[in-house]
Amino acid sequence: MLLTIDVGNTHTVLGLFDGEEIVEHWRISTDPRRTADEMAVLMQGLMGTHPMLGSELGDGIHGIAICSTVPSVLHELREVTRRYYGDVPAVLVEPGIKTGVPILMDNPKEVGADRIINAVAAVELYGGPAIVVDFGTATTFDAVSARGEYVGGVIAPGIEISMEALGVRGAQLRKIELARPRHVIGKSTVEAMQSGVVYGFAGQVDGVVTRMARELAGPHGDPDDVRVIATGGLAPMVLGESSVIDDHQPWLTLVGLRLVYERNAPNFG
Repeated sequence: MLLTIDVGNTHTVLGLFDGEEIVEHWRISTDPRRTADEMAVLMQGLMGTHPMLGSELGDGIHGIAICSTVPSVLHELREVTRRYYGDVPAVLVEPGIKTGVPILMDNPKEVGADRIINAVAAVELYGGPAIVVDFGTATTFDAVSARGEYVGGVIAPGIEISMEALGVRGAQLRKIELARPRHVIGKSTVEAMQSGVVYGFAGQVDGVVTRMARELAGPHGDPDDVRVIATGGLAPMVLGESSVIDDHQPWLTLVGLRLVYERNAPNFG
């Protein structure tokens, strides 16, 4: 079994692969204060009852692939792999790792590892040109060229942090449940805020993706040929209201981690 770990600013997603199939997944909060030993205990609790794994930490795991946008967590996970999975090959996505996707940025090292991994999965599953919209702490839009190159993207405030900011800065507003409202025209303050979030972000996605697709297609291409893939924990809130999303791949980052592991695993031989 391959263990994949995607560490985001708010949540960490773990997935187990049996070959190309993801057979189990978990979502936990990302805590930069959590130590390597605490992480190991948490991982053992999550995986210890899975029927395809042994009772001891590491039993049944043949490889690990990790990407993280939080440096302190990556440091602790590196220690987890050393102390608790010492005999298991581990790939940590960082400079020098082979991805198979050229990064055409002014400074490739500043691009988040998760965004590159999403591009890897998009190229493998769909080819190019493509746009990945990842609904996480930030809403990111990442562009892949027709030749499978990562060519750049857009970063916007995410749904949850926008709602939190509205509740903090609005004198007569408060924190609300993130849910789809009954109507676009809200009949209460809560519904009005929910409508602004759901339909506002759907409009943002449609507007940004439309402009990106035109740029990717170029003067002689067709923007409709650009595949648009949504991922991230908050994607379901917007899927039904956006007119530009072609596919929903909730485990896109985990698939990308599996691919990167496979492309680097021969180095452990």
